[in-house]
Amino acid sequence: MHRGCDEQLVVGLAQIAPVWLDRAQTLSKVLHYVEQAADHKCQLVAFGEAILPGYPFWLEHTDGARFNAPCQKEIHAHYLDQAVQLEAGHLDSLCQLAAQHHLGVMLGCVERPQDRGGHSLYCSVVYIDPQGKLASVHRKLMPTYEERLTWSPGDGHGLRVHRLGAFTVGALNCWENWMPLPRAALYAQGEDLHVAVWPGGVHNTRDITRFIAQEARSYVLSVSGLMYRHEISADLPHAQLIRDSSPDILANGGSCLAGPDGAWVVAPVVGEETLVVATLDHKRVREERQNFDPSGHYARPDVTQLTVNRQRQTILMTHPD
Repeated sequence: MHRGCDEQLVVGLAQIAPVWLDRAQTLSKVLHYVEQAADHKCQLVAFGEAILPGYPFWLEHTDGARFNAPCQKEIHAHYLDQAVQLEAGHLDSLCQLAAQHHLGVMLGCVERPQDRGGHSLYCSVVYIDPQGKLASVHRKLMPTYEERLTWSPGDGHGLRVHRLGAFTVGALNCWENWMPLPRAALYAQGEDLHVAVWPGGVHNTRDITRFIAQEARSYVLSVSGLMYRHEISADLPHAQLIRDSSPDILANGGSCLAGPDGAWVVAPVVGEETLVVATLDHKRVREERQNFDPSGHYARPDVTQLTVNRQRQTILMTHPD
C-alpha cells in the first residue's frame, strides 16, 4: 500500500506555438493554457523547450555560424532582449497563477541569468511548484549543434527532482534526454515521472519517450512546441531573410506520454495546438519496478557510481570583506 498520498495525478501536456520571440505575448499564451489545465483539474502542466520566447530556428537557416555577421548580431540582440530574467520577475505572474490553482508548472524557457553577467543565454527548464515557488531551474548541459551559437552550456545545479502527490518529478531538455548519466542522476533521486521538453519534432519523441519509460520504469511526458513559417512576424529583425530561408513547418509537435512499461498512454500528437490531459496511476510504477529498478535492487553501486556536481557555475567567487 502506498500510504500518505493520492495514487493518481492529472497531468497536462500543453503543445503550443509561441508568439515567436515575443516574451510578453508568449507568456500570455502560457498563462491561458495554465488556466485551461486548471479547468481540467490538472496537478501538473508542462510546456516545450524554449517555448518562452521561442526556439532559435533562424540559426540553421540563415548561415548562423558566419563570424561577425551584422544580421546575426542584430537577431541575437533581440533574442537577449526577449529572454527570461527570473531576477526581474518575468515569471512572477506565472508563479502566482500556479499558486492560485495549486498546480505545478514545467516550463521551457530561454534564460538570461544575472549570475552569469546578464548577457548570455541558457536553455532552461523551470519547475514552479503548486505553492508558486520557483523550485528549480535546470540549464541545459550541452546545447546541440547550431544551438551553441546562441545558448551557453549549463551546469548540474538543476539536476533535481520534486515531490508531487505520490510522484517524484524531474525534467531534462531535448537531447539531454539521450545522455545516460543525467538520466541516471534523476533516477537515483527517486524520479518516477520524467518530463522531456522538446522544441517540436515527432522524429525525436516517438522512440526515446518509450525507451526512457522502459529504462526507468517511470511515466514519461514528452512535451513539444509547434512553429510555422507564416508565424514569423514582420516586426522581427531580418524577418524576410528568416522567412525566405525557412521551411513551411519548423516544428511539428509530437507530444506524447508513455507508461512505466513503455506502452503509449498518449501516442504522439502531430501538427495540432492542444492541451493533452491524462491521469497517471502510481500503482503502475510500483508494478513495473517489481522486476527492474535502475537505481534500486537492479543497481550495483559497489561496482558503478555516479558523481553529480550541483554547484551553480559562475566566474565570481566572493569572500567576506
